[in-house]
Amino acid sequence: MKKILMLLLCPLFLKPAYATSELGSWNESAKNKITEFVNITTTIGSDNFIPVADRIAVFDNDGTLWSEQPAYFQLLFALDQVKQQASKNPTWQTKQPYSDILKNNIPSSLSEEQLLELVKQTHTGISSREFRERVNQWINDSVHPTTLKPYTEMVFQPMLELLSYLQQHQYKTFIVSGGSVEFMRVWASRVYGIPSEQIIGSRFASEYRVIDGQPQVFHLDRIDFINDKEGKPVGIYQAIGKRPVIAFGNSDGDRAMLEWTAAGEGPRFSALIHHTDALREWAYDKNSHVGRLDEALNQAKHEGWLVVDMKKDWKQVYPN
Repeated sequence: MKKILMLLLCPLFLKPAYATSELGSWNESAKNKITEFVNITTTIGSDNFIPVADRIAVFDNDGTLWSEQPAYFQLLFALDQVKQQASKNPTWQTKQPYSDILKNNIPSSLSEEQLLELVKQTHTGISSREFRERVNQWINDSVHPTTLKPYTEMVFQPMLELLSYLQQHQYKTFIVSGGSVEFMRVWASRVYGIPSEQIIGSRFASEYRVIDGQPQVFHLDRIDFINDKEGKPVGIYQAIGKRPVIAFGNSDGDRAMLEWTAAGEGPRFSALIHHTDALREWAYDKNSHVGRLDEALNQAKHEGWLVVDMKKDWKQVYPN
């Protein structure tokens, strides 16, 4: 009962932690650019005033709202699921990459075909309820392999503050992730304070089934939509029907989303989180196998998007 109450009350505990001071974990340069934009778009009488109904802010998740090294956390979930499900799949003992995973010899790289197959095997062929239970158990019980922090403590304190700040100024905040929406919605609402219907992501095909007399939604083993790169503006358009005013990302996979946001009429704000802090987090960009940042960084500098230097612009990375 105590654990259930803690989960239900989690947003209430998180909210004061990042709302006590207005962007308190941000240094002045980046902070001033954000607050200036919000002030001119929310002050009645301003030439750049934006009506509440049009205040849309979108955020990538991996590398933007939480860490993504040494691998995307959803992939780490899939690897753990291979071990959990191995007894029901005896052929995995001799089949790659499963055999290596079961021996804790994690492949340094997976082909796109292997990655897709791995995710299908661990995410589909079950009901939405069963998948939610698996993700919920993993997110509550597992820790990051390097920091040994719970994954929900690998979120960025400055971005939690930013979400809260924008919400206070009546911006509607959306997560637009390349990860699957089925995975995200299990935990992201209570961690970020964003309703599940405001989470957009890649998704598996699903269908309605009655199993043992119980009506359920069932995950099929095929991809319905990839919400990455050029797919992100499409996903936003299909889910929201409006072009965002504010967009934050951290990689080339977010470039199209930031570009589409910046191209809208009236005031627009596109920003990149640049991972430059090897001491408090990780330092990487164009040579990284995760969250590669190259073309988007060049475009940001050319078009005047905000580039948030994690080392210089953030007083703190993770919550206390």
